[in-house]
Amino acid sequence: MIKLTVLYNLPPGADHEEFIKWRTTTHQQSNMSLPGIIKSDFYVIKRAWQRDEAPYRYLTEAYFPDMETFEKAFFDPDYQVSLAKSLERIAEPLFLISEEVISESKE
Repeated sequence: MIKLTVLYNLPPGADHEEFIKWRTTTHQQSNMSLPGIIKSDFYVIKRAWQRDEAPYRYLTEAYFPDMETFEKAFFDPDYQVSLAKSLERIAEPLFLISEEVISESKE
């Protein structure tokens, strides 16, 4: 499985509540419309361990079954145009693409 993790902040003066509304509706629908996507999660980071302050305030995760599916969806030229518009709403994004090695759940 491939996971895209995006850590980010808002630009100075941006409205947190307005951003949350957009991120959990319009943008979430956009994320879930990506071909092959399995799941998309959004988090507000509350604190960091061993730091006075977390370096990022928001986190998005998107899951894909394999690298080929991820790359086809994420690097699609139309999606990149849409993503560029979305990136105007955030600051300091860090995109991480990881491949699952092991996954375990305790039920």
